[in-house]
Amino acid sequence: MSQNAIEILESLGISKNFKIGDMAVRSPIDGLEMARVRSHSNDEIDAMIANAQKAFLEWRKVPAPKRGQLIRILGEKLRTHKAALGRLVTMECGKIYQEGLGEVQEMIDICDFAVGLSRQLYGLTIASERPGHKMVENWHPIGSVGIISAFNFPVAVWAWNTALALVCGDSVIWKPSEKTPLTALACQAILQEALDGFSEAPENLSQILLGNAVAGQKMVEDKRMAVISATGSCAMGRKVAPIVAARFGRSILELGGNNAIIVCPSADLKMALHGIVFGAVGTAGQRCTSTRRLFLHEDIYDTVVASIKDAYGKVSIGDPLNDDTLVGPLIDAMAFSNMEKALALALEQGASVTGGKRIELDKYTDAYYVKPAVVEMPSNIKNVKEETFAPILYIFKYNNLETAILANNDVPQGLSSAIFTNNVREAELFTSALGSDCGIANVNIGTSGAEIGGAFGGEKETGGGRESGSDAWKGYMRRSTSTLNYSSELPLAQGIKFDLGD
Repeated sequence: MSQNAIEILESLGISKNFKIGDMAVRSPIDGLEMARVRSHSNDEIDAMIANAQKAFLEWRKVPAPKRGQLIRILGEKLRTHKAALGRLVTMECGKIYQEGLGEVQEMIDICDFAVGLSRQLYGLTIASERPGHKMVENWHPIGSVGIISAFNFPVAVWAWNTALALVCGDSVIWKPSEKTPLTALACQAILQEALDGFSEAPENLSQILLGNAVAGQKMVEDKRMAVISATGSCAMGRKVAPIVAARFGRSILELGGNNAIIVCPSADLKMALHGIVFGAVGTAGQRCTSTRRLFLHEDIYDTVVASIKDAYGKVSIGDPLNDDTLVGPLIDAMAFSNMEKALALALEQGASVTGGKRIELDKYTDAYYVKPAVVEMPSNIKNVKEETFAPILYIFKYNNLETAILANNDVPQGLSSAIFTNNVREAELFTSALGSDCGIANVNIGTSGAEIGGAFGGEKETGGGRESGSDAWKGYMRRSTSTLNYSSELPLAQGIKFDLGD
């Protein structure tokens, strides 16, 4: 299996010696080391940032539609390498192969979006209060963009940021998770294929920074990095945000999510079951949009809980490269330990726990496969406010929709949320200003599985940043408002008189 990963990298023209280096790369499929890579030194990081700044100064001169052509070529390269890159994603982060392919498809989709965007970086024409004047708003490239990504989406998050940043005229440095550096090297090689022969692109337009959190912090602290786009835990965001703010840089934060689904009595329960189960167990519960909490109306509680337990009993768990597998492994031993601690706490609180045990697979004794857990919370516990990155579904009973919405909102995180209902009033309430306070509020679909057309991100401790579609591109540009006087007079705004005489 490890040889297959190296063969994929070699097929992309990467000829590194993957037997040396200070960073061991282990596949969660079997827990074994499949490669080693070398982290970058402080001097190398400093040189990277200097090179990124030089690249930006040249790249911003290239017209945006021309920059879009580079991303069009990248999208075509990704189509060519989709199967191989999707397989490498599965090997390195453990999600099932279908999800690996889906992640690469997200990359392709954002490239398509960015190509169109390259001709739509629109400003505004604004009416002036002064005669013979007009006001215009322009958007300009901002500088070098630092991307910090997490292990669970090792390639899509890079593409969301990079496709937009490059179209907007910025250079990029990517610090992937130290758990998933191989997919980063693969993505850089695919981008290099697109860059080869694209004469307008300067050297070092996109660079990979390998290392741990200390290496990432060096990039975060450097004032030459105009934007830091960080995707990861709330704890990571609490460290990144103050550092960037202290130097008056810009941060785009997409952090944790303690996501909930509310199921109403009018809901299509079969549809709801599919949304709940995929949201809770997909990627082994290791998505920032995974469903963590479930609020069931008391009239349907017993029926839905029984259906969930039955579905969980049928979910196939095992090697994520097998076609019939629906749930792969947790990323590592720490993830399993955190899951055990969370379930132990729930039991102490009087919860009923079904599942949650480790599955011992004969040939994968060093990997961490688990049965997804259903946790029925006692009536005296109204919420769970901590996110555990594992397939744990906490279930609560409610009898009033407004109370369920308050519980949905009564957590520090604010990423994704959903309601299943066939009542238009309930749906409209949930998506109104009085409803969910999350960045994503879905109706009759689950919390997990966003499309690239909408800006992705959330509120509160989720960070407030937006990546991917809609007008998220504005985060990678600076705004300039200009007033143009085409008259022969110089009237002042607000009617101010300032007479200098003759």
